[in-house]
Amino acid sequence: MTWSDRSDATDVEPVNQSITSPTLDTLFKRTLARQPEALALVDPLNKQRVTGQPRKRLTYAQADRAITAIAAHFVEIGLPANTVIAVQLPSTIEFALTVLAAHRVGLVVVPLPLLWRQAELTSVLNRTAARAIVTCSKIDGVSYADIAMNAAAEAFSIRHVCGFGADLPEGMSSLDEAILQDSRTTRRMIEDGRKPALISFDVTSDGFRPVPRAHFGLIAGGLAMSLESDLPQGATIMSAFAPMSFAGICSSLVTWLLSGGTLVMHHPFDEETFEAQFNDHACDTLIAPAQLALRLDEQGLSERLPTLRNVIGLWRTPEQVASSAHWTSRRVTMTDVYLFGEAGLFGARRTAEDGSPAPIKPGPHSAPREAPGASIAGEILLTAKGTLGLRGPM
Repeated sequence: MTWSDRSDATDVEPVNQSITSPTLDTLFKRTLARQPEALALVDPLNKQRVTGQPRKRLTYAQADRAITAIAAHFVEIGLPANTVIAVQLPSTIEFALTVLAAHRVGLVVVPLPLLWRQAELTSVLNRTAARAIVTCSKIDGVSYADIAMNAAAEAFSIRHVCGFGADLPEGMSSLDEAILQDSRTTRRMIEDGRKPALISFDVTSDGFRPVPRAHFGLIAGGLAMSLESDLPQGATIMSAFAPMSFAGICSSLVTWLLSGGTLVMHHPFDEETFEAQFNDHACDTLIAPAQLALRLDEQGLSERLPTLRNVIGLWRTPEQVASSAHWTSRRVTMTDVYLFGEAGLFGARRTAEDGSPAPIKPGPHSAPREAPGASIAGEILLTAKGTLGLRGPM
């Protein structure tokens, strides 16, 4: 029996009563307490090819058991609260479990893009003083375990290297085995959304720039997307956007946690696999790069994905939104999300009859944008250079 086969996780812990403001783990526990046997996480259809590991489907109770075991491992190897750990994983359920486990015991996560190799990893590990790194044995045939071990050897702060999968190199601890051991070691944490949760990196002309985030900043980013797009409670969400950035985590993990539904993860991008997986799970929401969403719309997205009702398209180059193709599907709504690097984001739902992008004006913007009395999600500014700026709770 593998750890994903277990279904006896019924001893749900109540949400910590000493809450000053919610964290991502708080959001997870709220859904766990309400519907422990509901489906929470689904692996990509082609996971076996990507990582060599079998696909998994976890209920909230099963996911909680895995999160608790991984969190226990972090405590047992001596990682104190507020320690930085780096995570380089594909878009599989192991990524979601690792991030939530780290947050459960007060660790700060640094997500590392899969395209980064030893030189980039070493630089970031040294700049953040990370004490641990989590990866998996192989991704698309490349030994990420070896990359992590070599980078760790050049980063003086690294004390522990952890991994998922088979044939891990000597010196790397297996998180699959940690989950099977089912340890409940923990430490008492006050759920405080003001505490640090994430450090992501912007690429600038001067090199990598770290951007730290508290839990409430991540939740603000997720709310900006989910409220503007009118994401329903209990949604079945397919995420086809890599989660290795502020926008990636907000659009996958945070929107899932806010909706209390199911997150179907897709390792970008195989169109045939994507379509089969989407229809197999009757997903109603798609989160993807906006250019991909528009291309699918041109190819008859409504007919190919009959259960789809909501698309959230992310733009890394927001200056291209105004000149983008019109949205043609009448049954499916499209929300454009403007990404300001790692600084922030805002969404604008397409409501025009011709499917054109919503006009963007300087000033405070709410979520939803046109709803009277809605909360202010941020403020759009026109800079002296004629570009858009953004400020707000993110």
